[in-house]
Amino acid sequence: MKQWVIAGTLAGSLALSGAVLAQEPSATQPKPAGTQTDKPTAKPRSTRSTPAAEGSGQGETRAPKTQPPTAPDPEVPTAATALGTVHLTKAVKADGKPLAAGIYQVRLTTDEAKPDAVGTSGKTERWVEFVQKGQVKGREVVSIVPQSEIKLVQKDTPPAANGSKVQMLKGNDYMRVWINKGGNHYLIHLVPA
Repeated sequence: MKQWVIAGTLAGSLALSGAVLAQEPSATQPKPAGTQTDKPTAKPRSTRSTPAAEGSGQGETRAPKTQPPTAPDPEVPTAATALGTVHLTKAVKADGKPLAAGIYQVRLTTDEAKPDAVGTSGKTERWVEFVQKGQVKGREVVSIVPQSEIKLVQKDTPPAANGSKVQMLKGNDYMRVWINKGGNHYLIHLVPA
């Protein structure tokens, strides 16, 4: 009797699997034009564990996460430094105060901009002064970008070494003062007055 039950169960299983296979087209049979192919199924993940960390005494199921390498802090001047002379063609606001059009000497100060912008170090966000006839007429925050990273920040052609460039951006919404000095680029953004 047991043999008949086992044989009946086996026959029923084979008949059911044959019915399922008959409904699915074979991979070797060509499909009619215009029909969609089934999406491939995901392969099962390996349950094999990675070798244990040296000296840990226990296996790990995943490799440890590592932090991406970060660039070292750029070499920036720490003392007050004259960056060059620029010609502002329009009146602007520097630190929220009016700054008239004219020729200015731009001087980097030792004052760091606070609070730091996200993702920057305090050394790369500093204050510059706009000096005219020996008097400070205005000041604004400057972003210092090393030569090796300038292509990641600006797509425009940089000024020549020890040169500067003043241009209007974003539909005349911003005036950018760009100074290239000593292996660093100094970017100052001013709002028209």
